[in-house]
Amino acid sequence: MNKSILTKREKEVFSLLIQNKTTREIASKLKISEKTVRNHISNAMQKLGVKGRAQAVVELIRLGEITL
Repeated sequence: MNKSILTKREKEVFSLLIQNKTTREIASKLKISEKTVRNHISNAMQKLGVKGRAQAVVELIRLGEITL
């Protein structure tokens, strides 16, 4: 089985992020707080060793974690 780097929720957040959703829209859709959305993004960026959201998206696509 292929072990994912990200949690299911982190993947959901990034899937919405690449659909050009704002932090507020993501929070609303997933029924979580904006702070929790930012935490998921921050945790994912740390796991990937990247500095920004855009870099994280590029890395996740490269790793096959998310698709456009």
